[in-house]
Amino acid sequence: MSVKIQLKNYTQMDKSSEIKNCQNCKKDFVIEQEDFKFYEKIKVPPPTFCPECRAQRRMSWRNVRNLYKRNDNFSSNKIISVYSKDIKLKIVEQKEWHGDGWDPLSFGMEYDFSKSFFEQFNELLKNTPLPNISTINCKNSEYVNMLVDSKNCYLVFSSSGNQDCCYSEGINNCQNCYDVLSSFNNNYICESINCNNSFNLTHSLSSSNCIDSSFLYDCNNCSSCFGCWNLRNKKYCIFNEQFSREEYFKKINLFNLGSYKNRLEIRNIYNQKVQKSIRKFANIVKSENVTGDDIQNSKNCFNVFDISESLNSKYVWRTLGGKSFNSYDISVGLNNELCYESCGVGLSVSAYNTSFAIGAGDSSYCSYIQFCLSGCKNLFGCVGLKNKSYCILNKQYTKEEYEELVPKIIKHMNDMPYIDSKGRIYKYGEFFPSELSPFCYNETIAQEYFPLTKEQALEQGYKWKEKEERNYTIDIKNEDIPDDISNVSEDIINKVIECHHSTSSWQVKNGECNEQCTEAFKIIEAEYQFYKRMNLPLPRLCPNCRHYQRLKQRNPLKLWHRKCMKPGCTNEFETSYAPERPEVVYCERCYQNEVY
Repeated sequence: MSVKIQLKNYTQMDKSSEIKNCQNCKKDFVIEQEDFKFYEKIKVPPPTFCPECRAQRRMSWRNVRNLYKRNDNFSSNKIISVYSKDIKLKIVEQKEWHGDGWDPLSFGMEYDFSKSFFEQFNELLKNTPLPNISTINCKNSEYVNMLVDSKNCYLVFSSSGNQDCCYSEGINNCQNCYDVLSSFNNNYICESINCNNSFNLTHSLSSSNCIDSSFLYDCNNCSSCFGCWNLRNKKYCIFNEQFSREEYFKKINLFNLGSYKNRLEIRNIYNQKVQKSIRKFANIVKSENVTGDDIQNSKNCFNVFDISESLNSKYVWRTLGGKSFNSYDISVGLNNELCYESCGVGLSVSAYNTSFAIGAGDSSYCSYIQFCLSGCKNLFGCVGLKNKSYCILNKQYTKEEYEELVPKIIKHMNDMPYIDSKGRIYKYGEFFPSELSPFCYNETIAQEYFPLTKEQALEQGYKWKEKEERNYTIDIKNEDIPDDISNVSEDIINKVIECHHSTSSWQVKNGECNEQCTEAFKIIEAEYQFYKRMNLPLPRLCPNCRHYQRLKQRNPLKLWHRKCMKPGCTNEFETSYAPERPEVVYCERCYQNEVY
């Protein structure tokens, strides 16, 4: 049962669209009539941050890829954690955290009406143990985070159902995949983005159902193709030119693709040629009345990215093969319904009517919670609870006490709001302030999708993490990495290799790397065997820098209104291709007429 909260003057069912000014970026944004109806339904006021600033704020609480070694606060053992040793929180190994050896209610607090809500929540967050990483049902996968139902994975993040994969993010049901982003149902693919249902595929983007191919863009059901774009149901093509089977393999062998130098030259040629390709305004499959990109089997969803099987949702990003129903402002989740302004909601069972949550699991009728899992209901301002109901700041109440106190707290949040160092006001209805996040801006995914320099981040009120002193002894300088994989022996395994972005020559030309560079990396045994099997040269960048290179190949989580570039066509659409970009962007009809 939900708490009935009376909100006066917040929303009206017949309210028309309204222009608001974002209190963060100071730009105008529009709240539509249907938005007001949603806010009224879940009993929250309309937002004071624009959609982009709301997404940035949520992401500033989410560290996915940065792993550190620190001591477990229960056992004092060394553990891997997303929280560095400098973060003054109680961090424990997740098996202990999920166990019965401690009681999160023992950290409960009486609500103090002399302090702002967010001050009190921050105190609770600092005192309550948190899990070091987040994984579910994973085997032989130590250096991972936010991974579900996976086996033998290494540095894989925000993914599920994978086996024998490394250096990847946003992948589902994949095997033997390395350096892959936002892809599913693949086996033996490498350095690829938005590629699905493929086998033996490398260096490709937005391609599906492809076999034994490399350097593809927007190809479908192709096999033995190389350096191609906009192809359908083709075999033995090189740079979109048709060859016989014998001619194809003869030419491919001449490329000597085991050489890093050769692959780099081919990539440059391919990048120039692929500029000729036609870009569909958005990757939307079997969907109706939607705007955004990478959308499948969805209806009535707007400004959404990387979603599937969703309905009546807005400002949602990456549902990881799950579903989003009637939800707004969700950054990553599996299954959620009637949820709002949350990051990581829903697991095997849908999170329902939950707002302002981080790591909410299968929660219902909850607000302002973090890491509350396993069927929690009717929580307000809680941390680390499991199977609990009617709690406020981790203190247990009766149903009647809870329903009486929550409206008073909401009124108090409005009467005594939290005001951050930049003067931004946080009343009821705002997500957690970024300055209270345990993470520095450049540790989080906010830096990936809304990149800032150190100076910009500090000016906007974010924390910034300085580079830690590395005690690496470099075994192999970057320029000494063997060019051809055929010349690499098992001796390379576990040697410390210098990242190209940490070399003085690169830094003189480009300045300090701003891509969470680890300055050095190793080749693990499974990775060595993978490169040998795939005839791939060794990488020159550390895994983090490689991840950022892949991110640069994806469009931003933002839409522009544009017209079809096909001469004579007057169709208009919302697209993630900015108007100043050089690509040729077509509407759905013109794209299909040209490509299919």
